[in-house]
Amino acid sequence: MPKMSIEDAATHFGVSKEAIHNRIRRGSLESVVEGGVKFVEIDNNLPHATHKTQSKKTDGFSSDKYYKFLEEQNSKLQEKVEKLETETRTLRDQKEQMLIEERIKIEDIYRQKDEQLKNILSTISSQFMLGTPMQESLKEPHVEAVIEDIQHSKKEESQLISVKKYLKNSDFSEAKQEKIKKRFKNLAKDDKRVIMIGKKQYIDPVKYDYSDML
Repeated sequence: MPKMSIEDAATHFGVSKEAIHNRIRRGSLESVVEGGVKFVEIDNNLPHATHKTQSKKTDGFSSDKYYKFLEEQNSKLQEKVEKLETETRTLRDQKEQMLIEERIKIEDIYRQKDEQLKNILSTISSQFMLGTPMQESLKEPHVEAVIEDIQHSKKEESQLISVKKYLKNSDFSEAKQEKIKKRFKNLAKDDKRVIMIGKKQYIDPVKYDYSDML
């Protein structure tokens, strides 16, 4: 029975050397070792075309199909991972925004209560000094104006937005945006219009004017 090297056998059957090794392990090809070199025994009773056809069926076709299946599964898993990452970022941003809004609401409530208390105490103190009846003082125009201002302030809603996002939606160049970011960062500690949450700066364009910082 003729013998061929692994490389020659791969060429003879039109497959890879790894495919020849696999067929030797499965026993579909006989092999011998001579002088430390492995040779494949070729059966001449079978035409070459038959060997090639069998090889494609057992090695080439099944391997290609298996690798294609793995690639499809890997692609699907990657899509799921990207989708989960996007959903996670969205939920994290929503949670952060909710916390910011709740904090502002609580601060506004306490501020309004403090203002109301100060106005009431100021009115009471003034009436004690002037000797004016309390019920009449509550009907005075300046007191009513204060009450209207407090009620109006309750209706105002804050719209907090990060400096980065605010500038991203603007028409400023990238260089201009970087300069503005540094300016906000430097003024964040002293300017009440800039709110620090963690390491990020937030602004409220509804409440405040920032034209002097742009």
